[in-house]
Amino acid sequence: MSLEMNSKGPLPGDNAFRRESLKGTQWEPTYAGALSFMRRKYTRDLAGVDIAVTGIPFDQAVSHRSGTRMGPEGIRKASAENAWGPFWPWNFDPFDTLAVTDYGDCFFDWGRKENFPQRLEDHATGIISSGAEMVSLGGDHYVTYPLLKAHAKKHGPLSLVHFDAHRDVEPDDGGRIDHGTMFGYAVRESLIDPKKSVQIGLRTVFTGERTYGFRLVYADEVHDSSSAQIAQIVKDVVGANKAYLTFDIDCLDPSVAPGTGTPIPGGLTYHQAASIMRKLTDISFVAMDVVEVSPPYDHGEITSLAAASLVMEYLCLKAWQKGARAIPMTE
Repeated sequence: MSLEMNSKGPLPGDNAFRRESLKGTQWEPTYAGALSFMRRKYTRDLAGVDIAVTGIPFDQAVSHRSGTRMGPEGIRKASAENAWGPFWPWNFDPFDTLAVTDYGDCFFDWGRKENFPQRLEDHATGIISSGAEMVSLGGDHYVTYPLLKAHAKKHGPLSLVHFDAHRDVEPDDGGRIDHGTMFGYAVRESLIDPKKSVQIGLRTVFTGERTYGFRLVYADEVHDSSSAQIAQIVKDVVGANKAYLTFDIDCLDPSVAPGTGTPIPGGLTYHQAASIMRKLTDISFVAMDVVEVSPPYDHGEITSLAAASLVMEYLCLKAWQKGARAIPMTE
């Protein structure tokens, strides 16, 4: 079906369905139209796709306030605000370099919570086996555990670059579906290499937690350091190992990101977190997720907007690694 036309060319609108190319950005009103992530094409055809964005509307592992099942929807909606061209301060459009699509959500039977981990692992394995990389929109943080299982099958033990107020390694008697314990499982199952992993923005302590060899960067260290210094810590720890980036939105201070289930004062600003990420261009990331966005507790969609923008920072980082550079300014 051809695009609707006028005398000046194609009329914008509903690019989530109507776009023909997987690359580039086509403007349309931010307040209207079909809402995919950044107006990327909704498709499960992964031919030629560099990165597939997928939603995971799961919040049955939370320990406090629910609502993160609405996270993927909220992030997609907020992303329309920036779906128009070059992204500051990278000053290029990552979609000119990367073929990015919206794969839709991982569907599961909410009445069979016990089947969810395998369902998500299978969902992720299907995407990864195509050769595409993943960006996942949570959902509570438990979703990272099945995602790590799927990625470790391909890449072996990964470095975890983990932005969070919590370490998520609380003592556990095993087998629980809990968003506060799963990285202990990931270490014991050799999905991640803790000695090559970093946890950033921490500001909670739980009795009985083990360090497991992670490099722990508490929030006060971030506040007392430059973004370059924190990024250098990540580079020194991860080195040349393949890495998985997981960003719990509660790493940000509640004044910046109130829409989350377990808000902890004293966190990072968006600028701090994004500035650290921008300096990780030497890290070999294989995937990213952003989790714990809970729109029912948000205000003016600022948490969802922060999450969508963090994904864009990651996509710009990946595009930069493929050769994208800032568009030169003209007089």
